[in-house]
Amino acid sequence: MSKADSTPLPDLANLPGEATPAKGVLQGVEVIRDHLRRLPGKPGVYRMIGADGEVLYVGKAKNLKNRVTSYARGLGHSNRIARMIDLTRAMEFVVTATETEALLLEANLIKRLRPRFNILMRDDKSFPYISIRRDHAAPQIAKHRGARAKNVDYFGPFASAWAVNASLTTLQKAFLLRSCTDSVYDGRSRPCMLHQIKRCSAPCVGLISEADYGELVDEATAFLRGKSVDLQKRLADDMHEAAESLDFERAARLRDRIKALASIRAVQGINPQSFQEADVFGVALNGGMSCIQVFFFRAGQNWGNRAYFPKHEKDTTEAEILDAFLAQFYDDKPAPSLILTSHVLPEAELLEEALSLRMDMKVEIRCPQRGEKRDTVAHATSNAREALARKMAESSTQTKLLDGVADVFGLAATPQRIEVYDNSHIQGSHAVGAMIVAGPDGFEKSQYRKWTIKDSKGGDDFAMMREVFTRRFARLLQSDTEDLPPSVDMEGNLIDEGGRKNRQQDIAWPDIVLIDGGEQQLAVVTEVAKELGLDEDITLISMAKGVDRDAGREFFHLPGRQPFRLEPKDPVLYYLQRLRDEAHRFAIGAHRQKRSIAISRNPLDEIAGVGPMRKKAILARFGSARGVARASLSELMEVPGVNEELATRILAYFQRT
Repeated sequence: MSKADSTPLPDLANLPGEATPAKGVLQGVEVIRDHLRRLPGKPGVYRMIGADGEVLYVGKAKNLKNRVTSYARGLGHSNRIARMIDLTRAMEFVVTATETEALLLEANLIKRLRPRFNILMRDDKSFPYISIRRDHAAPQIAKHRGARAKNVDYFGPFASAWAVNASLTTLQKAFLLRSCTDSVYDGRSRPCMLHQIKRCSAPCVGLISEADYGELVDEATAFLRGKSVDLQKRLADDMHEAAESLDFERAARLRDRIKALASIRAVQGINPQSFQEADVFGVALNGGMSCIQVFFFRAGQNWGNRAYFPKHEKDTTEAEILDAFLAQFYDDKPAPSLILTSHVLPEAELLEEALSLRMDMKVEIRCPQRGEKRDTVAHATSNAREALARKMAESSTQTKLLDGVADVFGLAATPQRIEVYDNSHIQGSHAVGAMIVAGPDGFEKSQYRKWTIKDSKGGDDFAMMREVFTRRFARLLQSDTEDLPPSVDMEGNLIDEGGRKNRQQDIAWPDIVLIDGGEQQLAVVTEVAKELGLDEDITLISMAKGVDRDAGREFFHLPGRQPFRLEPKDPVLYYLQRLRDEAHRFAIGAHRQKRSIAISRNPLDEIAGVGPMRKKAILARFGSARGVARASLSELMEVPGVNEELATRILAYFQRT
């Protein structure tokens, strides 16, 4: 919670560094020993690289020479480290000024390169905040994600969009602040529905003075900064005073505001007394899987929690998991002044120093042993255990379902990646192709893809399907045969990050391709696979809707096999139906989004020289694009900002169309 951004990190991508190129055909311990002779005894970051250019591991060291020496011995390593050393074909190094900079750079690179032998944070989504703007006479309260702006107060983070939306609704009831955009605010001539349901004081039409509205804004800011008890007491005094003066209408409004404020604290559960601001981390480990629960406390209020399931080796300890997780978690998020953990971190002091440098304030990391702080951490750890148990149960079920899919379709091994395809259009217009991905961890939404279909004339579904599969598998073949460009150059500079990330996902080969359709759709896809030489590499399946399109009576088609159906209550059938429905949902959503954009587009947008301001002036004068098309040259030139040249261009455009 702050008015301005925290002090930014040093430019980690351009830290002073040195790099030692890979050499010859050495491998394993030989590669490490070859590099060891040239390494300085300085802090820095090292990368271990495999035969195909894959970054296996990113690590940091206070003394690069000493750290790499421990790998060069070749003895006394765990199975994980021994396997990593054996796969190493090259190493790269970046020298930093301090170990703190090395820690920050290490976390930055791990999040971007995602090395297979590092502990990896998953589901790294940004957190929502509540923002109150200060650059308007009637400040707006809203949900915010992304970069921060000046003259805006930010309160958060909240654990989820649901948590921030619920809080916003209650805050609107309590403080009657506007949530509309400036354009809506400026265009109002009478109060909107939010005023009717007592969620806005309607400053847009002057039903409240600027001074009174400013007082509401100050009260909301005070509440979000933890002064809720004092505020509720003052409102209660005002309510009693209004009641005594027989102003029952005002007393009722104040009563409703007090109830709204009380409801926020009532639904927050734990509201600590011994600290105002902290992030609380509890970790649970079982069967090689772990869960980290994060609780956010700001202004003495619980603003929600979120569960994470990091990726790591089975022999990793809770403290090691949490240590690596925290460095990645705060790589792009502001840290509070206090961080409470369920385990003592091996490098807590170094991480404290790094976060303090990044935030330009004192950041403390503690593993409490007594009192309310310990109880709060124990609560987070208990939640982590419960979430992990649910996740393991879901994973077990998912594994059984995938084993069942392998049995049904006669696969040699359990599928790890299933791609499901569907198209969506209306008589060929705004046509899109969509792909969803599922595997042992459920739906892999970060790997969903959609294509704008270029040749959709006539609504030919088979031609659309051919286009989608040709584009998808041609790219798959191309990406598989090309070396991926390095994401980090020899000086530690990040390059082509977005392109590499997308291509790494694109070269993941599916074990099963599932198509929503019948024999004809399968024939089209099979033909494309044969043309590209992939007919022996991928299992192609089509899932045709049953008689009367009833769920449970679907036919499955595979090349060279007779169509067959599964038992109506077969769990595998339910699973495949869910996959198909998810692909359909994603395709429909992409189509609707494209159609919505097309509907909102105005012909004036396509005319060079007509920007937002001129477009607004032209439409204000003529009412619509149709009115513009009927206008004469002289009438167009009457619009402010439209000269003869632009008016001629506008006329020429509408004459062509």
